[in-house]
Amino acid sequence: MAEADLFYKAHVFVCKNERPENHPRGCCLHRGADELQPYMKERAKAAGLKSIRINQSGCLERCELGPVLVIYPEGVWYTYQTKADIDEIIQTHMVEGGRVDRLMLMPDEKFPEQRQARLAAK
Repeated sequence: MAEADLFYKAHVFVCKNERPENHPRGCCLHRGADELQPYMKERAKAAGLKSIRINQSGCLERCELGPVLVIYPEGVWYTYQTKADIDEIIQTHMVEGGRVDRLMLMPDEKFPEQRQARLAAK
């Protein structure tokens, strides 16, 4: 069986799940995803990335680390806080094919203190 070409080179899922304001896990929507997901779409379009699809998603179950996004087919996860973070992800990951180490989430990181310990060990 021949391998099919990918319809999209990459598919980005940006969590925009909303939980109540006082929810102990928090949510990506209240941490900035509502503003930053459309910004990411605009910046990807401005960069000429026509083969990359950026969609909002429901909960990706990494609420404590949010806002989060995941890029497939690689399965690379990022957290982000600002437009500058989004710009760096687009340039480094999507345009250049690299990784933004300071924003990446490892599979075993479920809580902010795990992520902070990894970053501090570098």
